[in-house]
Amino acid sequence: MVGPVLRSLWSSTRNSFSSSASSIAPKPYLLPPPASALARAFSAATAASDATSPSSALNPSRLRNVAVIAHVDHGKTTLMDRLLRQCGADIPHERAMDSISLERERGITIASKVTSIPWKEYELNMVDTPGHADFGGEVERVVGMVEGAILVVDAGEGPLAQTKFVLAKALKYGLRPILLLNKVDRPAVSEEMCNEVESLIFDLFANLGASEEQLDFPVLYASAKEGWASTTYTKDPPADARNMSRLLDAIISHVPPPTANLEAPFQMLVSMMERDFYLGRILTGRVSSGSIRVGDRVHGLRHKDSGVEKIEEGKVVKLMKKKGTHMALIDSAGAGDIISMAGLGSPSIGHTVANVEIMSALPTVELDPPTISMTFGVNDSPLAGRDGTHLTGGKIGDRLSAEAETNLAINVLPGLSESYEVQGRGELQLGILIENMRREGFELSVSPPKVMYKTENGQKLEPIEEVTIEVNEEHVGLVMEALSHRRAEIVDMGPVPGSVDRTRLSLTCPSRGLVGYRSVFSSDTRGTGFMHRAFLTYEKYRGPLGNVRKGVLVSMGYGTITAYALMSLEPRGTLFVNPGMETYDGMIVGEHSRDTDLDVNPVRNKELTNVRAASKDENVKLAPPRLMTLEEAIGYVASDELIEVTPKAIRLRKKYMDVNKRKSMSKRQKE
Repeated sequence: MVGPVLRSLWSSTRNSFSSSASSIAPKPYLLPPPASALARAFSAATAASDATSPSSALNPSRLRNVAVIAHVDHGKTTLMDRLLRQCGADIPHERAMDSISLERERGITIASKVTSIPWKEYELNMVDTPGHADFGGEVERVVGMVEGAILVVDAGEGPLAQTKFVLAKALKYGLRPILLLNKVDRPAVSEEMCNEVESLIFDLFANLGASEEQLDFPVLYASAKEGWASTTYTKDPPADARNMSRLLDAIISHVPPPTANLEAPFQMLVSMMERDFYLGRILTGRVSSGSIRVGDRVHGLRHKDSGVEKIEEGKVVKLMKKKGTHMALIDSAGAGDIISMAGLGSPSIGHTVANVEIMSALPTVELDPPTISMTFGVNDSPLAGRDGTHLTGGKIGDRLSAEAETNLAINVLPGLSESYEVQGRGELQLGILIENMRREGFELSVSPPKVMYKTENGQKLEPIEEVTIEVNEEHVGLVMEALSHRRAEIVDMGPVPGSVDRTRLSLTCPSRGLVGYRSVFSSDTRGTGFMHRAFLTYEKYRGPLGNVRKGVLVSMGYGTITAYALMSLEPRGTLFVNPGMETYDGMIVGEHSRDTDLDVNPVRNKELTNVRAASKDENVKLAPPRLMTLEEAIGYVASDELIEVTPKAIRLRKKYMDVNKRKSMSKRQKE
């Protein structure tokens, strides 16, 4: 908010300065105002924004803190758009809450975000959460900030794997969710189907141990895309009811106000953190007690084995609150409100910010443990250093440490020789981290994902995931055969209600078996299948996987790949490279048609002679290669392989690039 005011003041200062200068001696250029003028402009901007802020903390009884939770693609972010628009916010584009570039590119929500919207005399703090199981940590850390939740369920699909996960978290914190059946405007959705979905959700509530109060949830029917919600089933509400007011009224009446004491000393648990070049570390959380003003002295606290430890003491420089799509400066805030503050440089997520006389920290959020790990290291291939700017192990370690501070679901452990073990919830979560790093100019080598096992009572346990699959009938056999190799077990199987020739499978499968299966599933079902997964539990180790991948074609030459060489390699398998690409000894250039690896020379040129040929050289025609995306590469590589990630390329390679070293290491593993 300070930015636009500063720009306008800068413009007026510059104009007044130029007009006074032109009266003395006209110049063809403008001089910048002196430093004192800029300082006066900034103080005026701060004063102007503070003047618009409330002078006292908001009454907690007029606050409502609500999280929007759902399975992926059930319409959370679109719903947030319509609520913002209903309350008068200016939305620059669709899915306005998805502010990260990768979120807009992929159409998914990666990080939880908070905003506030006014409705009647109330203020609603709304939290938009991700729907993918890999980003479950984002849901876990924000669900403690709110008193209510809107459970969005696609009326055509019903509750799926992640619906169960997010609902379990909401019920654990004692929230009373409001059920919103979304996408009821679809032609396939009928009132009978909505009733069936409603009963399935009631059963889900009961199975998750919901209390009598939680089981008495209100049900609303909505089309977030068309921007309306109704308390009764309808596909075409009257013109005066085509808005979100029914849902907003349900939030006011059903969600309790925060229980807060404004007279107690100030305490706030940090739930989100971001960095700003100007303000430094910005801490966001819910004020649990007391009130805070700009200029107050506060300190950061954290739990240690020895007790509560003081991290840092400082002064509140700025207090901010997200209003609609813009950040607004405020001069004070009270208990129950969700705010952002700047002024402290050390506290992070899970720490407590409190008045200097308070030495007790708030309880931290308990997160589910990570299930997979990958090793990030320095890129040591012959093509290293050509594309990236951040190449050293120290820079990679600093970047991963910064990520672990802002994302509690990721753990970073230092490894051998400038490598780091990164633990997370799934390959999508770690793939997003790698993609962000390569866009920032990092070069690194990444190992394939490894599942994190547990040992209890001398028994090896592994993470098991709940998988829901929906496919056409002709693809059921192919999918079941592929999953049998991956140690999956079928729990339930039946037709999809409301659709012809579609089958729904419910399975349990080890996490290691699902690594890399999504791309195989898409090609097996010709893009017509749906697969949803969520962590279920740890169970007894199910044994080694079956044959899930063939061997690879490994380059044994260094230089530029030629079309002449690829022409003779095409019958050997599927190629991953184009002519003109650079290769080196140990780089994977394709998939072998058999189960063994094959060393090939993709840089071979046609031998030239001084004998004139009677006919023209044959034209080389190659099939388009299979170019790997980062997610496909993560799921494809085997234990003796690495992914080389640079800002411009993703290459697969063997861990040991020398062919003799590879042979000796494979013999050692057999022994």
